Amino acid sequence: MFIQVFFFVEMVVFIRIYFAAPLFSEMEKDYNLKIAKQLRSINGIEVFLPQEQESINNKNNYADSKTIAKYDTMELLKSKLMIAVVDGVAMDAGVAAEIGIAYQAHIPIIGLFTDVRQHGYKNQSKIEALSEIGESQFFYVNLYPVGLIKLNGIMVNNTADLLYEVKKYLGKGEF
Repeated sequence: MFIQVFFFVEMVVFIRIYFAAPLFSEMEKDYNLKIAKQLRSINGIEVFLPQEQESINNKNNYADSKTIAKYDTMELLKSKLMIAVVDGVAMDAGVAAEIGIAYQAHIPIIGLFTDVRQHGYKNQSKIEALSEIGESQFFYVNLYPVGLIKLNGIMVNNTADLLYEVKKYLGKGEF
């Protein structure tokens, strides 16, 4: 008597995400780890977080500019999706450069802009204050890299929407 046994193994396709964000303060690094952990909890996600690359990003060590540029660019180009944190007094210069590389390589980008000063955009008093010098209640972010994100992806303003868009991308391959 011959018995056939079949095993079905669920295939999990991993999508590699490059997580571009400022990584120079304890606050920034903790925030990046928090978001990366949430992303990694999604089945099928692999996250490349530059700050975890001790050989080039541990600031107690030494890596020259060409080494950092080559390494991070290589890792970005191996990714299928990029998340770019654009918060800060000014967008981090490294993040802006990585946005340009991802755009040119046709890697979809999700921009994360959580600054709360963008809220209340329908508030008439805030809008009227724009006409008075020095009274803008809104935060400015450089429009060129934001435009690159929007040409090849989407902007979101909170973590819940970020996770939603990543899952949506996993399911459809688009936004």
